[in-house]
Amino acid sequence: MSYYFTILSPTDVPLFNIAFGTSKSGGDGIARFRFPDTAQYMNQFIIHSSLDMVEEAQWMNGNMYLKHIDTYPPASAYISAFLTPSGARFLLLHQPPQLPNAAGSGANAGGGGTGGSSILGGSFSAGSSSRASASSIAANPTSPQTEEAVRQFMTEVYENYVKTVMNPFYRQGMEIRSAVFRSRVTAAGRKWL
Repeated sequence: MSYYFTILSPTDVPLFNIAFGTSKSGGDGIARFRFPDTAQYMNQFIIHSSLDMVEEAQWMNGNMYLKHIDTYPPASAYISAFLTPSGARFLLLHQPPQLPNAAGSGANAGGGGTGGSSILGGSFSAGSSSRASASSIAANPTSPQTEEAVRQFMTEVYENYVKTVMNPFYRQGMEIRSAVFRSRVTAAGRKWL
């Protein structure tokens, strides 16, 4: 599975982003998105298109971790969100590997637009139950095991984020360029995803 993680300020300014692949189940940790030439821009587009869903969901749910909030069917991309008390938003785009026998099976299942099987009650079904077993995180991005792994990842990143923004040299709204923070996010991805 390929992941694109970003932290957005309360004013939607990107503070941090990183792309990585799964390290579980024999993964090599390299992100392999469906749009290899334009992956960075496509991922940013998909993430930012889900911000309306995040803002709507944050008032319906009192939790910091909002779970799976949106789906982008053309790329089989799923977006999970985590809110901080300061208003910063952590968004994780996860894209399961495209299996040869499932090519095209999920793209038409959701109809048009975004909204997917989310916290807001959409009805998107990517046919993931027929792809592989529900115990594999990469096989089913909306399974309880995947949701728990993403929650653990977001919680660990949040702990590191708090340590980073409490640094006296960090100004609120400034891009996070710390190599230590980047390595800790990567380590959390290897550990949980």
